[in-house]
Amino acid sequence: MSRSRPPTAAGIAAVVVLLLVAVGIWWITRAESTADPKVLPQLDSLGVAPAGSMSGYSRDRFPHWAGTGNSCDTREIVLQRQGADVQRDAECRAVSGKWTSPYDGVVMTKAADVDIDHVVPLAEAWRSGASRWTDEQRKQFANDLNNPQLFAVTAASNRSKGDKDPADWKPPAKTYWCTYAENYVAVKAHYKLTVDTKERDGLAEMLATC
Repeated sequence: MSRSRPPTAAGIAAVVVLLLVAVGIWWITRAESTADPKVLPQLDSLGVAPAGSMSGYSRDRFPHWAGTGNSCDTREIVLQRQGADVQRDAECRAVSGKWTSPYDGVVMTKAADVDIDHVVPLAEAWRSGASRWTDEQRKQFANDLNNPQLFAVTAASNRSKGDKDPADWKPPAKTYWCTYAENYVAVKAHYKLTVDTKERDGLAEMLATC
């Protein structure tokens, strides 16, 4: 009957070296990642389900832009807080300023050229859970100034995005992928909206650039 030989000192040393190398690589990878540490757990926590029906959907089911007092509405608040040197008239309308679209890096100097984008599109919200909400809940979603849901962007980028999710659309500026995915996941997690498999994979692809 044969007996296994006890490990030699050299063998033990080799195993220890391999373990140290593995741990070192893990720490290097962690150190190089700049993603918000909450994002991956949030992504993992999202319910995965096929996209729901668009039956009954209308942008009117998400009333916007809501008044915020002092003649302002949600759009004007976004223009003010995301622009530089923004001047407004007595009715709270932006009359001058500068806005840099994070999606494509384009600088705009006319408020009329600026679109306000919903990071999670209204139609995408509808097919991932918002169809079951009340109109008041959908209004809150469409005018959310507390979560990273509303951004001043170029009309071109907003039109190209439409109601697409991250499986089918990503910001033209790849340097913004990480932030965009973080914002998208944060909004979906806050509102407990689902993702489909391709959408989740698209988010993971962008988060890998962090």
